[in-house]
Amino acid sequence: MIRDKMGRKLGIEEVFFKIVNRLYNYLADLGLYFLHLVCNCIPSHHTRRFVMRLGGAQIGPGSSIHMGSKFFSLKKLKIGTDTIVGNDVFLDGRDDLIIGDHVDIASEVLIYNSEHDISSADFVANQQKVEIKDYAFIGPRAIILPGVTIGKGAVVAAGAVVTKDVGDFEIVGGVPAKVIGERPLKNPNYTLGRARLFQ
Repeated sequence: MIRDKMGRKLGIEEVFFKIVNRLYNYLADLGLYFLHLVCNCIPSHHTRRFVMRLGGAQIGPGSSIHMGSKFFSLKKLKIGTDTIVGNDVFLDGRDDLIIGDHVDIASEVLIYNSEHDISSADFVANQQKVEIKDYAFIGPRAIILPGVTIGKGAVVAAGAVVTKDVGDFEIVGGVPAKVIGERPLKNPNYTLGRARLFQ
């Protein structure tokens, strides 16, 4: 009799499903490996966008993803128009990850859709949607955890760890992130401009 990692006996159908699932994951990991090669080695925003779209991502016109970006999945990633994703950013993508228009995500930001339930007997992973609305700014090395919505025009300070929703035009900072101010600009209408050409 075959058992799972928790010692539970598995039937024939369950074993077959686990084998198919494992093979699928190996192929998906191989695809991510090639995607990461492109994102890390080819200094072309056009090439990165093209390959990411092949992988299932939806990326609006004028948006740029800088070198070094990493992902777990692209199928649930949606990036709007005129959005810039800085270098070495991690975009999880195992659940819906929706990034709006004119969003500026600085370097080394980590955005997670999944985290382990530390009170679960089998340490199960819980996946939740993350949404970042139009004109938001996410500062360098900020971390956004699953289930969070960042409001329109909101600002997340550098190094902040966002564990709960951020309202429109709020400025948050700290660990965990708390409201530290409010953005005075209430009707943003700017464009971010072009990204750095060879980055």
